[in-house]
Amino acid sequence: MRSRRTTLRAVAAAGVALALALSGCSADTSLELDVPAQVEGSLPEATVAELQAAVEAAMAATASPGAIVGVWAPWSGSWVTAFGTVTPGGEAVTTDMEFRAGHITRAMTCDVLYNVAATGAVSLDDSVTEYVSGLPDLGDVTLEMLCDSTSGIGSYLGQLTKQWTTNPTRVWNAMELAGYGLGQMGDAVPGAGYRDSDAGYLLLGIALERATTSSMADLMEQYIFGPLDLEATRLPGPAAGAASDELPVLSGLHSIKNGEDGAMNCAEPLDLTVASSSLVFTDSGVVTDVNDLARYMQALGAEALVPDGVVDRFADPVPTSSGASSWYTATGGTVQAGSLIGHFGASLGYLTSAWVDPLTGMTVVVVLNNSAAGSDAARNLGWQLAAIASKAPAASGQTAPEAGLPFTAEQWGEAIASRPLCPVPSE
Repeated sequence: MRSRRTTLRAVAAAGVALALALSGCSADTSLELDVPAQVEGSLPEATVAELQAAVEAAMAATASPGAIVGVWAPWSGSWVTAFGTVTPGGEAVTTDMEFRAGHITRAMTCDVLYNVAATGAVSLDDSVTEYVSGLPDLGDVTLEMLCDSTSGIGSYLGQLTKQWTTNPTRVWNAMELAGYGLGQMGDAVPGAGYRDSDAGYLLLGIALERATTSSMADLMEQYIFGPLDLEATRLPGPAAGAASDELPVLSGLHSIKNGEDGAMNCAEPLDLTVASSSLVFTDSGVVTDVNDLARYMQALGAEALVPDGVVDRFADPVPTSSGASSWYTATGGTVQAGSLIGHFGASLGYLTSAWVDPLTGMTVVVVLNNSAAGSDAARNLGWQLAAIASKAPAASGQTAPEAGLPFTAEQWGEAIASRPLCPVPSE
């Protein structure tokens, strides 16, 4: 088992400024995050103009009527804003609205694994078959492989698009869903390399529940949401429902093709706001808001949620594919893009993308509310915003970081524009 060195302790005095700014919590209740201090004030007007133009272009390309964005550059300023409407022609989006966090849930599921391992209830190298019966061919698949997406197990969500778009309120059995991913495993060798696997994170969630006799909702509250004071964040139960019963919600939409001509119908997307989280569970089922998700990303980058001696979470990343750039890797329920750590995805009406640079403290969170454009659109926008923010000039008395990202904002903006969900017909 790999070793690691991290910090998990209660705040004894005033917390780090950035951590408190993101959480809105008092110093005597918050986990202390060892992150760069955030300067007060907004990002410079020129930087905000670039960020705004990028988001508006992505909204148009993905046919998303609404968006919520948060960008924190500790040396320069911050920017949290809402765009558009919750549905076409509906009420205005506000920054306090909740949404589904998408694949950032994967990192949270791994957080639970590391903490449960610290109690001795499981070991990272335990086989999943020790906790989940009926999987005789997975004896070589460990809990850590499920967390790292190196188990070789495939994904299920794309196989079931028609089912969940036509019946979003259906309550799914997690083992049934995992079976679709297991059916794609073929001759894959566990531990041989990265393979995106929503089924793997479902199996990991099931294993952790059985090992602890606690629900994953309770485990996430115990090890993540409670210590970080994330009041708007939780893993919902399987019953169909919106992200929140009490707080405002950003509607989750998904455009589908017309039956007659096969063209994408962007004017009248399906409303998946009230859907069952059982479809995505511990893969992408967590709901949150922009400030909670930003605070979680800071904790993720600061490695503040993994107990000492459990694992060096980011030490041994693997390429995301055989042809991936050397800077594009994955491990520990996260994706790494140069100095950025985070994740992205399309799930039940939302495109989400969240990133943190542990070296500089820069944090980017964005959600668009039409999932039909797919995961790449979410990734590209997150990276575009990060590239813009990384170039923000320093505020008075501050020093801008010298290190940069291995890509430019322009290339991701072009990638988004080149694949619009509903192209404008040529005259």
